[in-house]
Order: sequence, then structure tokens, then C-alpha cells
Amino acid sequence: MAAVSKQASYTARLRYWLENLLAQGTLAQVGILSLFSGCVVLLAVMVVVRWEVHPLGQPALGFWDALWIAMAHVLDGGTMGNDTSGAEFRGIMFTLTLLGLLVVSSLIGLLTTGLVGKLDELRRGRSTVMERDHTLVLGWSPAVFTIVSELVVANEHRRRPAIVILADRDKLAMEDELRAKVPRRGNTRVICRTGSPIDLDDLAIVSPNDARSIIILGPDGEDGDTQVIKTILALVNGPDRKAEPYHIVAEIREPKKREVAQLVGGSEVEVILASEVITRLTVQTCFQSGLSNVYQELFDFDGDEIYLHEEPLLVGHTFQEALNAFERSSVIGVRYVDGRIELNPPMATVLQGGDKLFAIARDQKSVQLTQLAAPPVDEAVIVAGERKGKPGPRRTLILAWNHRVPFIIREMDYYVEAGSEVTVVADLAEPEQVLKNLEPFLHNQKVSFWRGDTTDRNILEALDLYTYHHVIVMGYSEHLGLEEADARTLVTLIYLRDLVEASRAKVSIVTEMLNVRNRELARVTKVDDFIVSTKLVSLIMSQVSENKHLNAVFADLLDAEGQEIYLKYAEDYVKTSAPVNFYTVVAAAAQRGEVALGYRRLAPEFRGGPMDGVVVNPDKAHMVALRPDDRIIVLAEGGA
Repeated sequence: MAAVSKQASYTARLRYWLENLLAQGTLAQVGILSLFSGCVVLLAVMVVVRWEVHPLGQPALGFWDALWIAMAHVLDGGTMGNDTSGAEFRGIMFTLTLLGLLVVSSLIGLLTTGLVGKLDELRRGRSTVMERDHTLVLGWSPAVFTIVSELVVANEHRRRPAIVILADRDKLAMEDELRAKVPRRGNTRVICRTGSPIDLDDLAIVSPNDARSIIILGPDGEDGDTQVIKTILALVNGPDRKAEPYHIVAEIREPKKREVAQLVGGSEVEVILASEVITRLTVQTCFQSGLSNVYQELFDFDGDEIYLHEEPLLVGHTFQEALNAFERSSVIGVRYVDGRIELNPPMATVLQGGDKLFAIARDQKSVQLTQLAAPPVDEAVIVAGERKGKPGPRRTLILAWNHRVPFIIREMDYYVEAGSEVTVVADLAEPEQVLKNLEPFLHNQKVSFWRGDTTDRNILEALDLYTYHHVIVMGYSEHLGLEEADARTLVTLIYLRDLVEASRAKVSIVTEMLNVRNRELARVTKVDDFIVSTKLVSLIMSQVSENKHLNAVFADLLDAEGQEIYLKYAEDYVKTSAPVNFYTVVAAAAQRGEVALGYRRLAPEFRGGPMDGVVVNPDKAHMVALRPDDRIIVLAEGGA
């Protein structure tokens, strides 16, 4: 019994060893097959040589001759047809031929299976990315298409640029969607890999240590921010991370999660709070028609954007002198040598060695010093006068509801005079209680709520639109799908525009579109401004991924307490009776402690285009004919 158990134990161990060896893959399986075949061939050769089994009429075979003949029978079954040897030799060779058929067929099967498996692995996106200085996108959301489109433009002047995307989606599905929505990629290669951004092994596939910048997108759903925070943790605390700091840009949706993300990532992460960005853009645009086009120009790479430039020849000169020292770029601020960032600093600020300028330009090469001598400023046409004060109390109408509405109302409170009013209309019960809880935090506004269908023309007529100064149309993003929410918004806008034109009401209309493709459809409603939430956040993330310092610049521009962009009457800066160059406009704004960025012409021939009459960073030497009601785009602190 002991012998039987021992024999069974040996058999089990051999089986266990073979199972483990075979589980190692195709190479191990081919190795076992080759070893088995080799042993059988050697055994046959030894029999032939030892007992002098040889073909008829030929001398006994040596070891190497016998080995060659045996290998020929194993690898080529047709060799049997030429055998005229005795029964013993033919029997041995026949056995080897059968073995050869088994070996060759098995080998073909193993290689085919291994090749199919390797191709499937490549299809599923599991191979390691061998790129350097690439932009890495972790996660997948609708924002990825805008980000890729913008980075393609930003990469036009780079050598062999690449964008690598890691998401928990099928590789082929990602590639198909990107081909459909981002068909033009220029010289940029887009590489997709399947895997979880919070898995360390999956992260290693996309070479984060070699990436120029990393963009983290949160998936749709309640735990999107949690996934982003986990991804940041996996990057900054990974055992194989690089010694140098990462440049990470992360999208966070909930304000309370921003601090956690910042604590986890420290100085390595630039957090973009999506809801805050959209809220502030909506409010600022609501009070200033055309402002969304200015931000669109600054945020995207197709046109003018913000660059950081060091100019040693300006050391010792004032910020005011720097404003007109560049003909084809517009200086807006300074990054001091100690790391501080200040937009529109005091005009008398003297630039020191190591200070860098923030400038709006077509590209980095356009930021070139043109002259240090006195620019061609026509002092005679500059208007000297006091700034106009803020307008009186404002009445604002908000149609429809989503979670951003309370934040919009609170942000509006910083911009309006005491006695202002806000009316919210929505066909939900939820807003009424939310707005009541909001009232104690408001100092300059009172809020009222109407329950009604915003796509009902009778409801809109009953609101007396002519009594309002501003209308904001939101989308039911939490209660409806994107397309259905945008469809309701379009119906509301069509009725709204018809009622406004019929009553000749002077009211500005700003609307939120959830899908960028629906913006073109909404143009027929002649709305003053559009806020496409997902696209604007994507644009900012793309810009910050290329230059991390821009996050502080954008935060200052959108903050009610910092420097902001205003569109002010041209007649308050220069005489509009004759054309004037932009050098003069810049000088006129500088006398008021403001930075002129461009202008907006309101004549009908300039309206309706992509920029709706807005020109950012004009060539300062060109002459422009401005009308009194045209606007100068300025960076300033204080009201419009």
C-alpha cells in the first residue's frame, strides 16, 4: 500500500509540474513538445546505432548520419516514400514519421493559438507604450474629444508628438469614436490603451514617468471625483514613480472634493473645478454680451492664447512701457522671479531680472519685442474722464434648473447693486426649498420662484420679459439626457427670441448648451452668448496641461475679487470720429490702470460670425474705425 501511495504521489507531482509548465504560455508548450520529440529521436538513433539497423545494401550508420535521417523522417512525412530498407529500419522510421506528424500539427496549432492570443492582446490594448514627452489622458468622458482636438493644434510645431489615452474601455471602440469625432490629427499620433487608471500595473503600460503632462478625467456618475482622487494617489504614491514632480491636471466636479484632491496631489496637481468655472463664466457673460467669445479665444489653441515670455531688454522698464513694446501680442500680467503671479499689476511696477510676462499672442514666436522707443500713440484722441459707475439694480430671469443655479445666483450677488432681483422658473418642486435656504447668503438680491414649464409660450408671455435686464437659460442636465435637455432649451430659446423681438425688450440672453454640436442649431435664435459647459472646461484643461501657470491666470480672470475682463464703451477711451491705431487704445486704457486686449464692433456687418464682432489681440499698428457704442475689451478690477 505504501508503494502504491508513493507511486500515486510521484504521478500527481509530475502532473502538477506539467500543469504549471504548460500554464506559462506558448513558449513553454513548444519547449515541452520539442523536448519530448528530441528524446524520442535520440532513443531511435541509439537503437539504430547500437543494433546496427541500417538500410539494405548500405553500411551501418554512424550517430550523426542516423540523427540526420531520423530528423528528416520527423520533419518531412514524404521521406517514407523512398524507403526500400528492411522491416526493422522502416518500422523505426515509420514510428518517427508518425511522431513528426503529431509534432508538426501540434506545433502549428500552438503557434496559431499563440499568434491569435498576441493579436488579441494588441487589439485589447495591453502592450506597453514606448513614448516619451507625450500627453497622457487618464479616463474617458465626452471632454476627451475636445481635449484631443486642442492638443492636436498645440502639437503642430512639435516633433513626433503623441497623445496616449488609458481608460477602462475597449481599445477599438475608443479608436473608432476618436476617428469619427476628431478626424484631423495633423502630425499627432493618438494611442489608446485599455486599463484602469487606478491600477498600478495598468498605469505602467502608458509610461507616466515619461509623460510631459497628465490629464485626469472623471467618469460620469456620482463617484467620478472619487475615481479622480484615486488616480492621483496611484500616480504620486506609486512605488515606481519618477523623482521629478509630475505635471497633473485633474477635473473635479464637486467643490468639497477639490481640497482632498489638492492635498493628495500637492504642488504636482492643478485642480480644475468644473462647476466653478461654468458658474463664473455664466455670470460674467450674463452681464456682458460678447464676453464668451473673448474667453473662447483665450481658452482654445485655434487663434490667440496666453504665453509666458521672458524679455531681458525690458528689465528696468515699467509694466506700462511693456504694454506697447510688442506690436503683435498683448501683455496682461507678470510672473515674478519669486513665483508670484499678478495680472494687470500697477502701471509703475518695474520689471526685474527673471520676471516673465504673460502675453496674448498667435503663437510663442509672435511674442517679439518691436521697439523700446515711444510707440505711435495719438495723445490728442485719448479721452480723459472719470469712469462711469456701476449700473443700478438689475433684474435677472433664470429659466430651467440644474445644480449650478444656486451657485450662479450667489456669484451674481458680487456683481449687482443692492435692490436687484432674480426670478427662477422651473417645472420642478426642488428649487423652491433650495432657493429659500439660499436667501440668507444674499446681500444685494432677492430671489423669487415660479413653478412652470419653460417650454410653454404662455408661461414665458406671463413673465413680462421687457421688465428684465438679463435672461439665463439653463439645461435640465440632472433630470434629462443631454440631447433631450438641449432640445427643451432650443424650444425655450425660439419662443424667447420671438417674444423679445415682439416686445422690443432690451434684454441680454445667455444660454447653457450641454452638447457642443447643438450650439450651431441654436444660432438661429440669435442668442447673445452661449456657454457650452463641457467644452469650456476641456479647453481650460488643455491649456493648463501645456502651461501649468495658466491655472492661476484663469482663476484670477474668473474670480469676482480679482482682475476680470470687461467690455466698455469705446467713446470713454478714444474719440471715435476717425480711425485710431490700437497703440493709442492701449495707452488710453493704461491711463485708467487697465490693460486693453481688443475690441468688439457692434455694427450689423460684424455680427453673426464665429466671433460676433470680437477681435482679441489686434495688430497695434493697424487703424480701426470704432463707433461710440463699440466696446473696448479691457482687463481691470472693478465694475463695467
